[in-house]
Amino acid sequence: MVGFGKSAMQSVWMVWERGFGWVLRFRSLHTTHFGICTVMIKRHRGSSILCQDSTLIHDGDMIGELHLNNDTILALIKAEGPDRAALKTARLARRSMMQISEAFEDQPEFREVKALVGITLLHRGLTHGLGFEQQALKYGVFRQMTTAYLRLLLTAMHPEGQRRVARKTEALIPMMLIHTRGSLKNRFLSGAR
Repeated sequence: MVGFGKSAMQSVWMVWERGFGWVLRFRSLHTTHFGICTVMIKRHRGSSILCQDSTLIHDGDMIGELHLNNDTILALIKAEGPDRAALKTARLARRSMMQISEAFEDQPEFREVKALVGITLLHRGLTHGLGFEQQALKYGVFRQMTTAYLRLLLTAMHPEGQRRVARKTEALIPMMLIHTRGSLKNRFLSGAR
């Protein structure tokens, strides 16, 4: 679109995403912010998930759905460029994960939550050192819609936009990231208390 620059596209996208996030909150039983992350407690819907530590998440079990604050990430990208923003985001995410781990142990809202679950395209760089288990999404409509949505988000947020998505299309497949109660505690709280 002529006259519709990258900055305008980012602004429109972030307004749309805030609205979408607001609607999502109605599907959650409880929402808590932890630094750069938000956790929405909700019931898992869909096929059972078998985790590496043998935790089994059934349809209807409580999970914490993990979301990154894309406004903060976009501000970091604009201020410092994509490489430094990625490093800062990883540090901020680590701090948030420590807070989330403490909430799993201490806050009554998290007592029945079996696992922390997120879906992202950034599973390679962002999650390094955070200890998430990665599982591929089952092929189907949900995966196709999630892939399209996350690629659009990356197009809007990344300085190279569509070129980056076109160059790395095969690698830009969303993955489910999981931390069970046990893996969160072992990764972030063992020896910290």
